[in-house]
Amino acid sequence: MTKLQKLKKLFNNYKIDGYIIPKNDEFFGEYIPKNKDNLKFISNFSGTYGFALILKNKNYLFVDGRYTLQAEIQSGKKFKIITLPNELPFNVLKDKKLCIGFDPKLHTELRLAQLFKKTNCTLFPLNKNLINKIWKKKISKKNNKFYKLSDENSGNSSKNKIKRIVQILIKNNVNLQFVSAPENIAWLLNLRGSDSEFSPIPNGYLILNNKKEVYFFCNLKKINNKLKKDLKNITIIDIENIYKFILKIKNQTVQLDSSSCSVFFKNIFKKKI
Repeated sequence: MTKLQKLKKLFNNYKIDGYIIPKNDEFFGEYIPKNKDNLKFISNFSGTYGFALILKNKNYLFVDGRYTLQAEIQSGKKFKIITLPNELPFNVLKDKKLCIGFDPKLHTELRLAQLFKKTNCTLFPLNKNLINKIWKKKISKKNNKFYKLSDENSGNSSKNKIKRIVQILIKNNVNLQFVSAPENIAWLLNLRGSDSEFSPIPNGYLILNNKKEVYFFCNLKKINNKLKKDLKNITIIDIENIYKFILKIKNQTVQLDSSSCSVFFKNIFKKKI
């Protein structure tokens, strides 16, 4: 049984007619670890941008103009290649009323709306990633440490940047800022890492409140004793505990970036705050 056949076999279990597979991982970076490249696994396409729309009887791979020829060579035998923005999912889904599943951790509401808002299809968030169910991934064991830049090399101290954000929160009567983009965390904390092969970003999430309290959620194996001292005013929490942390927040107004906050986190905040 092929990968596509295994995937489509799961459709009946979840009562869906299709599934969306993006290139990105949960941190929405341009470059992702090989063991998180779900799109390459299912389609063989290795470009840095694109997404697949798998239906029961048809497979579509959407790419931009940089990758049209590459996608045809790598994936054209099993996928119909569509170049963005010449055509959008609407063009292949018009007149169809399908239930299409997606992993809410890998998509933003903004991007889904841009691509699917003109269709009559229902987008259905699935708590389980279907690719993970058919792909026995090799877990990366690299835990390269994060490191902090000096204030001199950063241009401004993290303390001053936090102060500026807090002033905006207070001005707008907002209690919390949720930061979901690692590049924004890198800027705010003057922090760097090696979670991306070509960019020194530290993967994680951050919550800052209007009392200047900062909570940084990450893989604790990437924090050494020196960095703990450098981040002495920052509460560092295992990234696995972020969901429980958010669920405990009550009666707080939250500001977040719709371009980088996943449907998963946005839904948690909507329900619990």
